[in-house]
Amino acid sequence: MRLDKFLANSGVGSRKEVKQIIKKGKVCVNGKSVKNPQHIVHEMLDTVTLFGEQIVYEPWIYIMMNKPSGVISATKDQRNQTVVDLLEDWMRDYEPFPVGRLDKDTTGLLLLTNDGQLAHQLLSPKKHVDKKYWVKIDCEMSEAMQEAIAQGITLEDGYTTKPGRLEISSALAGEGYITIQEGKFHQIKRMFQSMQAQVVQLKRLEMGTLKLDNNLKPGEVRLLTKKELEQLRHIKK
Repeated sequence: MRLDKFLANSGVGSRKEVKQIIKKGKVCVNGKSVKNPQHIVHEMLDTVTLFGEQIVYEPWIYIMMNKPSGVISATKDQRNQTVVDLLEDWMRDYEPFPVGRLDKDTTGLLLLTNDGQLAHQLLSPKKHVDKKYWVKIDCEMSEAMQEAIAQGITLEDGYTTKPGRLEISSALAGEGYITIQEGKFHQIKRMFQSMQAQVVQLKRLEMGTLKLDNNLKPGEVRLLTKKELEQLRHIKK
């Protein structure tokens, strides 16, 4: 790995900032000063120090995003802005990807990481990880809908969803909270369509133990806390 990428991925600064630090001779590799940002280091074997302090490389990154509407859950796209486009340069250096997909017009909690094992565990049906959403539909929300979702709804293609949970917060306004453990294409929208209702707004609030930080504005991100990471890693077991 290039030395400038090593430092940027370790949170020292942006790729541009760490290049300047390296060129000033402030970085040592195995005790020797290195001024070439392209110098190759082995992140697990070489000892890299900055101003005399060792830099411990962290290979994984875990990012919480409050996904805004109009952005797609992908790493690259020729026509649309992606969630990765919203990240800082040093975060993109880790090559994170979204864990699961939120529709272009769906907002809320999105986890981005380069930890494929964790992503698999969170999305695996065998782990029964709850995903909770706030939903608003274009008609009154009824107890019949609650019962249907609790039993599992047969979609237009013949697939029957696993039992979910609908909590009605305002029946007349068509607002409530729906919890499912799957992530089929447009699943929640298709579930309500099967009940002759259209989803007007959809926002994910929770995924397993992870809850959306209410301090994050749409499009903003932050790294997960140590506690959030520990709880997520427990799901992997």
